[in-house]
Amino acid sequence: MPIDFLNLKQVNAPYEADIRDAIGRVIESGWYVLGEETRAFEQAFADYCGVAHCVGVANGLDALHLILRAYGIGAGDEVIVPANTFIATWLAVSQVGARIVPVEPDERTANIDPARIEAAVTSRTRAIVPVHLYGQPADIAAIEAIAQRHGLRVIEDAAQAHGATWRGRRTGSLGDAAGFSFYPGKNLGALGDGGAITTNDAVLAQTLRKLRNYGSSVKYRHDLAGQNSRLDDIQSAILRVKLRHLDADNARRAALAAVYLNGLAGVPVGLPHVLDDAMPVWHLFVIRTGARAALQAHLASQGIATQIHYPTPNHRQAAYAAEAWPDLPITDKLQSEVLSLPFAPYMTEETVLTVCASIREFFARCGHDGTRA
Repeated sequence: MPIDFLNLKQVNAPYEADIRDAIGRVIESGWYVLGEETRAFEQAFADYCGVAHCVGVANGLDALHLILRAYGIGAGDEVIVPANTFIATWLAVSQVGARIVPVEPDERTANIDPARIEAAVTSRTRAIVPVHLYGQPADIAAIEAIAQRHGLRVIEDAAQAHGATWRGRRTGSLGDAAGFSFYPGKNLGALGDGGAITTNDAVLAQTLRKLRNYGSSVKYRHDLAGQNSRLDDIQSAILRVKLRHLDADNARRAALAAVYLNGLAGVPVGLPHVLDDAMPVWHLFVIRTGARAALQAHLASQGIATQIHYPTPNHRQAAYAAEAWPDLPITDKLQSEVLSLPFAPYMTEETVLTVCASIREFFARCGHDGTRA
């Protein structure tokens, strides 16, 4: 039987009845934008993350973009970002007119390397945006120490890390503010686009609530030149249902990750490395191999779907071709080797072991470099 990389119908199947009831409740209410469902979800997610404020927005990119706007970061400013991340992190900086300063990752974790951040700080630097890549928290203690020395904001990109913790504190509460995505494939996914910002900064939250709603907090009075970026009530109602199950789903992901780690022990691939202070939520299970193309083809021949997150680094995308970027050899190497294996809470241990067996078979036949027949 084929093994999907991710089947969203199966992800949502356990909650289908409650989701249908939630949608019906919104339809019956007659209020579909910035209504009670959104207010209730914002409060619930703020409580979950351990912060005072949550502001629902249209998507994860808007979440990061609006945080930067609300902090007044723009033209002439610099923002430090991971060199290896989904392009949304970079686009948010571009959208406010600031300069992107990419910093290479720690090869062990694929998260931004704190040891390289300080050398990237200049008099124009305003913020650091660590990404909790693949669901593992970045080394936030080291990043916060650098930020405090230089008077910088720390803005978490937590799009892949709903519920992850660093020293017992959840992502979304680790910096000055955090941006989340609720894209359907996320650990906490809507049935469409959605996002949120979490913070303990009351002034920031007030500004964000205006910016997401045409710059308005009172109908037809516009204090700021805002935009339309609102988390709608149907998605909020769905997210309220799924938030109740997030910890259980994350625990299931952790159990499956342990099966992968045990099943691939001794195989010549790079396995995920978890820092001592981190508790990841395993949004993705990513291995590394110099034989990626051959391994991916082998798995596909056995009906096992995989993905690459992400095949082309941002500094090599056409969108950023006009910029003169520094050499980023670690990023280039990582992005040429990473391979995301099938991974979702509905999977069984037997399915994970089937994937592991196929990978073992490939290397037993082809050798460590994946090329010998």
